[in-house]
Amino acid sequence: MGEVSVRFLGSGDAFGSGGRFQTCFYVRSDAAHLLIDCGASSLVAMKRFGIDPSLIDTILISHLHGDHFGGVPFFIMYSNYVARRSKPLTIAGPPGLKTRVLEAMEVLFPDSSRMDLGFGIEFVELPDETDARISSLVVTPYSVMHPSGAPAYAVRISLDGKILAYSGDTEWTDALIPVARGADLFVCECTHFENASGSHLDYQTLMVHRRELECDRIILTHMNEDMLRRIGNLDAESAEDGKSVVL
Repeated sequence: MGEVSVRFLGSGDAFGSGGRFQTCFYVRSDAAHLLIDCGASSLVAMKRFGIDPSLIDTILISHLHGDHFGGVPFFIMYSNYVARRSKPLTIAGPPGLKTRVLEAMEVLFPDSSRMDLGFGIEFVELPDETDARISSLVVTPYSVMHPSGAPAYAVRISLDGKILAYSGDTEWTDALIPVARGADLFVCECTHFENASGSHLDYQTLMVHRRELECDRIILTHMNEDMLRRIGNLDAESAEDGKSVVL
């Protein structure tokens, strides 16, 4: 059983709170180089923290908001024109993923969705609550509560004998319980301190349900300015850009 590491390349929300990059986590093991989410600033974050985009085998997208998938067009363009990538790339996520990525490419760089690539891209659209094997990973998505024009997922990832769980963006839903149960690490969005609006989690609600999650470790991410001001007083570990953990 090898080592699995998680590097928080981007731990911010959609609005640049705290000057943080948008959501992007780099997961590395002997068998896998994975990005979980790829927000619009993710290529910059990869360069900042010395992660070679050419190493990435798979990009796993939780939902189709720009701060979670908007970096994919830039990643593809860089891979083709700068890195001269030849290694195939898998991009996995909810139904509608391929269409949304190609549409975004056309908005940002007209005709780019039809360019000749030096590498293959496989889009994998994941059905709800169904195990999907992607190379050395087993990914199980669970629908959560976050309107994004397509299903929004929390994901449970099995690799090298470890379980990594991620909430995606969502208000509280009992779907998070099977996602997190028994996980070595649960990365959980926590935008607000108290319940301010729907579609995102808040710290107070999360702590009410903390024992139900039954995970070994939880790290909070995707925090707004108010949450960031409170970090020192929280009874939970928090992410920051560049932070690394080993499972």
